[in-house]
Amino acid sequence: MTDSARWTRVDDGRFQVDLLTADYRRHAFTRHSHSTFAIGVVVCGAEQFHYRGALHRAGVGSLAILEPGEPHDGQAADPSGWAYRVFYPPADLLFEGFAAPAHFADAVVHDPHTVHLIRSAHEALTSGTDTFAAHSKLTWALASVVRRHGSHAPSGMPALPAQDAAAGRKVTEIRDRLMADLRSAPNLRELADGVELSPFHMLRVFRAATGFPPHAWLVLERVCRARHLLAAGHTPAEVAGAVGFADQAHLTRWFKRVTGVTPAAFRNSVQDPVRTVA
Repeated sequence: MTDSARWTRVDDGRFQVDLLTADYRRHAFTRHSHSTFAIGVVVCGAEQFHYRGALHRAGVGSLAILEPGEPHDGQAADPSGWAYRVFYPPADLLFEGFAAPAHFADAVVHDPHTVHLIRSAHEALTSGTDTFAAHSKLTWALASVVRRHGSHAPSGMPALPAQDAAAGRKVTEIRDRLMADLRSAPNLRELADGVELSPFHMLRVFRAATGFPPHAWLVLERVCRARHLLAAGHTPAEVAGAVGFADQAHLTRWFKRVTGVTPAAFRNSVQDPVRTVA
């Protein structure tokens, strides 16, 4: 059997959420992170992934919860591969109706009740048959994830040490400099000089804060921007140059490694978002 994957974008007028329906045998995701949460259930086989310094295995019925900005990869845990359904909700949608955001300590949990809600909502949204009911299911499913598996950080957390705060500001400056023009990245020396660090120190500080060296972080940002442009109707050829890839083949190679599908397949999947009635 061959790999297959399909993205769906749902828009309720306030939030957009992407959904992935995939069945993989040989595909392996490169190490990457998301700007949103990733909440998925395995429906066949088993997946394994590195996350927060450990190797995790998610089999049938498992609920995986990955937080934004956390580097991870993903591949089959055995030759039979795995199939799963994944939501990528922004934090504002996931925590809508809650007093404060929550933290998810466990990457993989076993919770048949929430797994059922997530899978049911995903199937309802991707089928597009009753969007009002599907949106209601999504609301219940995400609320169950937060209520049953989220924990709130204690109040009165100590402030970061001065050196950590200073490093955080430098990382923000580096990110802003890279994002200023995705098509033209500065060289390493220019980037380091801009924050008054040596190249080695700059690399170390940036990687400690983001989980990636600047060049890898920039590639992932280019893929993220490409997703938005493709969803807006731009062609892969147009997008490749607009976000800084050398050519369409370069975009396709990285896009598939991060999203599991080609740019053209993603564009075709999300051109007509499923609109729900809230």
